Amino acid sequence: MAIKSDRWIKQMSREHGMIEPYEENQVRFNKDGEKLISYGVSSYGYDVRCAPEFKVFTNVHSAIVDPKNFDEKSLVTIESDVCIIPPNSFALARTVEYFRIPRNVLTICLGKSTYARCGIIVNVTPLEPEWEGHVTLEFSNTTNLPARIYAGEGVAQMLFFESDEECEVSYKDRGGKYQGQTGVTLPKA
Repeated sequence: MAIKSDRWIKQMSREHGMIEPYEENQVRFNKDGEKLISYGVSSYGYDVRCAPEFKVFTNVHSAIVDPKNFDEKSLVTIESDVCIIPPNSFALARTVEYFRIPRNVLTICLGKSTYARCGIIVNVTPLEPEWEGHVTLEFSNTTNLPARIYAGEGVAQMLFFESDEECEVSYKDRGGKYQGQTGVTLPKA
């Protein structure tokens, strides 16, 4: 299993729609010349952007977080270019990019160092072969201070690993419950 390069990422995105929309280069500045947290193709990965759609955990309704019976009252929806995550709290978001993972590829996500160095951990479970959709991003604010997340800017990097043989059963074959997800997708039992 080998990690895939910028050339492969560009080709798969141009010819097969693996990432839509996608940027062929690292974008570091907006159209007004202001510095951004970078996104786009890198040497061996793709830095994804966060969409301006967030769900932040709240204890206002005293809901219990239960992955088998998730109560949406435990979240507050925020639509903004900036999201403030309370101290020692958690938020969900999604990528701007829509992914279509090839059958012989497994994709791993790692948070960007700019956020990690601020105590903000980005978690995403692996994108399995033939999974497609917007990626739900999980942000943990591990600090005792409020933390800011910027929509439209880079938050995490996707790494693509191609297997030397095709899997017997893909995520699509088994009818995975998060197949084709759009928007911020909550836990499903």
